[in-house]
Amino acid sequence: MGTETDLGTVGVGRRPQSAAQSARANRRWWDADADNYHAEHGRFLGTSDFVWCPEGLREDDAQLLGPTNSLAGRRVLEVGAGSAMCSRWLAGRGALPVAFDVSAGMLAHSRRAAAETGIDVPLVQADAQRMPFADESFELAFTAFGAVPFVADSGAVMAEVARLLRPGERWVFATTHPTRWAFPDSPGPDGLTATMSYFDRDPYVEFDAAGDATYVEHHRTFGDRVRELAAAGFRLLDVVEPEWPDQLTEEWGQWSPLRGRILPGTAIFVSELAA
Repeated sequence: MGTETDLGTVGVGRRPQSAAQSARANRRWWDADADNYHAEHGRFLGTSDFVWCPEGLREDDAQLLGPTNSLAGRRVLEVGAGSAMCSRWLAGRGALPVAFDVSAGMLAHSRRAAAETGIDVPLVQADAQRMPFADESFELAFTAFGAVPFVADSGAVMAEVARLLRPGERWVFATTHPTRWAFPDSPGPDGLTATMSYFDRDPYVEFDAAGDATYVEHHRTFGDRVRELAAAGFRLLDVVEPEWPDQLTEEWGQWSPLRGRILPGTAIFVSELAA
């Protein structure tokens, strides 16, 4: 038994999905999968830690949001926060984070982790394409694999973040490396041979017997990401492609030591809103 069985998933494919279809499917998926996700990955992610990606890159080392000692007192928005472990890490360093996610199931795990750690942060349930916050109300924004690949219009996410940030501030997001979309979603040797077009932007869709989506993930090329950021008024500062650490032996879905030592799995886009 698993989330696919619970949601009645019978097949997968690549086909267009509207914003409403994607939002509905992924809200249901993450509500249904929240317990399984934390059972599988909770130890790796922690309850008050900031891990950017399956390669294990930590903000304490990378400092992509800026020097750790500069975070105190800064209002930070975590987009697609899941159970908000990154926001609790930030709160522990004096920042003032707000965490939001589309999934009530994931936010329920955040409330449990807050009770466990004694670190509570404000939580909001919302769609990343329509963020319920005032203009220029944050000084930093980020997501570690949240929201961006799960919405049909990721350009709208960039525009919303730009609206919420003060000029000159950073927006940093981690997502699946675009080149991975040319390869099968497998951690083994069969995941090392490109079999699909990198330029096929139809999303990956899991669906039930009625043909309704139960999970949707969207692909954008590197160029698409750069253009989305530029259109929203951001200046790209860096793209971090974490290498697979020699000591990391755990697999995470399609991420594995085998693939990670040959192909990049994560791209972290570091940008700054134009002043």
